Amino acid sequence: MRLVIFDVDGTLIDSQNNIVASAEAAFAALSLAAPARADVLRLVGLSLPETMVRLAPTATQALRDDLVQAYKDSFRTMRLQGHDAPMFPGARDAVLQLAGAPGTMLAIATGKSRRGLEAMLDQHELRGLFHSTQVADDHPSKPHPSMVLAALAETGVDARHAVMVGDTSFDMDMAAAAGVRRIAVGWGYHAPELLVADHHISRFDELAPIFDQMTELADG
Repeated sequence: MRLVIFDVDGTLIDSQNNIVASAEAAFAALSLAAPARADVLRLVGLSLPETMVRLAPTATQALRDDLVQAYKDSFRTMRLQGHDAPMFPGARDAVLQLAGAPGTMLAIATGKSRRGLEAMLDQHELRGLFHSTQVADDHPSKPHPSMVLAALAETGVDARHAVMVGDTSFDMDMAAAAGVRRIAVGWGYHAPELLVADHHISRFDELAPIFDQMTELADG
């Protein structure tokens, strides 16, 4: 068996507007100056507590906890109001193609909460396609390898037969720490030239052939 582990925000879905709006709303709710859009997007992929440490380094822990909750409240409100994040072009087709490939399992390793991930899977009709879903609720923040290691353990796939697909240095570093090879996408929230990966792709239709090539080499 072989395994494809996907990041979500910036890799499968284009959630940047919702993320920035929720961060701005959280800081406004606590009468704090909003962080710059670029600073927020640079931290996509980290857990919310770690994100707030970096966005509000001088704040007390209690204030950061309030920022985390305010962000969650804002994000949930946006979702209930129908402000759903779209998938990137070709993302759903690529997931379906890989899900139907012989001997292939899919997993998710995301900084989203369990509730947020479940809502995304329902919105895009992806439920049931992933054999392992690892979220920030249950693990240390990326780039700690915990999420990838848990996905490997749940699926029973050896690290050399697994590939991480992501858009940030946090994804790439997490995969490297777990001994998993890396495919960096070129449409996410970190500049592609800054991502250290085994392969880079600029379109989703490049994913399956490259994954086949990587896993064939591992078998060889």
